[in-house]
Amino acid sequence: MIPVSSPVITKQDIKYVQKSLKEGWVSSAGPYIKEFEKKFSQFIKKKHCIALSSGTAALEVALKALGIKEGDEVIIPNFTIISNALAVAKLNAKFVPIECDLDTWNMNIHEIEKKITKKTKAIVATHIYNFPLQVDLIKKICQKNKIFLIEDAAEVLGLEYKKKKCGYYGDISIFSFYSNKQITTGEGGMICTNNLLLSNKCRSLINLCFGSKDRFLHSDIGWNYRMTNIQAALGISQLKRINQIVKKKMSIGNQYYQKLKNNKNIYFPAPKNKFSDNIYWVIGILIKNTKLNINAKKLAKILSDLNIMTRPFFWPMSGQKILKKYNVRVNDKFPNSNYICKYGLYLPSGLNLKFNDIDYICKKINEILK
Repeated sequence: MIPVSSPVITKQDIKYVQKSLKEGWVSSAGPYIKEFEKKFSQFIKKKHCIALSSGTAALEVALKALGIKEGDEVIIPNFTIISNALAVAKLNAKFVPIECDLDTWNMNIHEIEKKITKKTKAIVATHIYNFPLQVDLIKKICQKNKIFLIEDAAEVLGLEYKKKKCGYYGDISIFSFYSNKQITTGEGGMICTNNLLLSNKCRSLINLCFGSKDRFLHSDIGWNYRMTNIQAALGISQLKRINQIVKKKMSIGNQYYQKLKNNKNIYFPAPKNKFSDNIYWVIGILIKNTKLNINAKKLAKILSDLNIMTRPFFWPMSGQKILKKYNVRVNDKFPNSNYICKYGLYLPSGLNLKFNDIDYICKKINEILK
């Protein structure tokens, strides 16, 4: 089976982790955490970075640090990972989903201002799969309406938009280091901000809000969302080759593109659009010709029988039954999200994917969808 994704762990990575273990710093204290935060800060060009247990945890902490509470509204993409909505729901706030477009699969920026009300407190701007959002335009909307921008750059670490790294633009930006991301710490995440007060609040929230004078007299409801020193050691090592990793991801995407671009029955995102490169975090394809009577589930089953592993696209937030009571736009229609969910999937895209594997996968795709 050709896996959909698998991390590349080098000898250098293992040495860093072994050093952490030998030194005895295995938990949430230790020198590698501070070093990882510092190096990540230098890479993203944000003053303060806080390492923690996951990208989902980063979203939850970011929203609470910004003071989001019950009755508030937060704008999020409709086509996204459920973490965006869960982070809002856990604070008993309401999420307002924005429809995606059919080219980038990102939220449609032109729909945002229509959904802003007096209760809107923040926008979660999530870069989805391939291309970055035009996040500078969203930032202007936020400034105009005096609301916060949370930039979810978990899927695009290392990608640049207008000569700035994705994650540079948010009041708070978040990243994930899950095993399928550009760099991994197994599980893990990062919060980035230029605001010292927000940074201090985030650090407190991920550490159970221990008291500053009396440690066990807690100042707020927080979480144990800390990153371990072992994870940070792996993160430091992986971050050293982030530029090489991004080039490799783009190279894999380009190889797929050259072999699939002439298939009229599918949409495959190009290596560039008018404002950015495509990072090809995942190799997503969208079935255009519905007359073939093949949807994403059927295609995934066929490919699985051919030893090609795939993953479905995100299920739209508007269709998540568990979240209905947290959604203030439950009656809106989302044809693009529903279509993409039904007819989109992504193909193997791991960093150790071989050229012969790509050739085989594309050959089968072109044979099935012809």
